Amino acid sequence: MIDQLFEFVENHPLLVSAFLVVLLAWLAFEAKRGSASGVSTSEATTLINREDGVVIDIRDSAEFKAGHIAGAKNVPQARLKERLGQLEKHKDQPVVVVCKHGQSSATAVTELSQAGFSRVYKLKGGMAQWQADSLPVVKR
Repeated sequence: MIDQLFEFVENHPLLVSAFLVVLLAWLAFEAKRGSASGVSTSEATTLINREDGVVIDIRDSAEFKAGHIAGAKNVPQARLKERLGQLEKHKDQPVVVVCKHGQSSATAVTELSQAGFSRVYKLKGGMAQWQADSLPVVKR
């Protein structure tokens, strides 16, 4: 099987090169997007405790009720645009956006930034990472 792979690479160098360029570009894009404006759980707790940071949980209400960060505001991602008015008072505070695994919060970060929020961050790893780090969760 490995022999066939090497034979393919030898016979199709242009195709393999194009694949590697696309793969590297995609990895660089994902790395940049993943680290852009993201905070770890320890950085998030610092923002919350020392700078009066606001936590916006964009998961649906059932997931939110099953467990969320204390003091978090539940604004499901689908309703974020229509509820921006309720969040206006927090424009100058640090805002930490939380989702389930830290993947869908980037969209909400972009929306809030475009709406004039000056310090918006996503929680890397989302609630899954928060719970994996054994940080407190409120259930109701």
